[in-house]
Amino acid sequence: MGRGRAKAKQTKVARELKYHSPNTDLAALQRELGGGGKSSHDFDDDYKEYVDDDDEDHADDDPDTWVRPTR
Repeated sequence: MGRGRAKAKQTKVARELKYHSPNTDLAALQRELGGGGKSSHDFDDDYKEYVDDDDEDHADDDPDTWVRPTR
């Protein structure tokens, strides 16, 4: 058997997706995209203990002072 039957099935599925949209829960979408109030997961609080406010430790990160290591 050739590719004809598989291609026909793919075409049928593509047409169904194109012309018939599934039922969407618009209320859930609005809650997710609304952003009302504080976020349920605040990344700033999660990583606050890892933030280093001391800029002196990052002097090596300056690309102007970087020297290529020798082999």
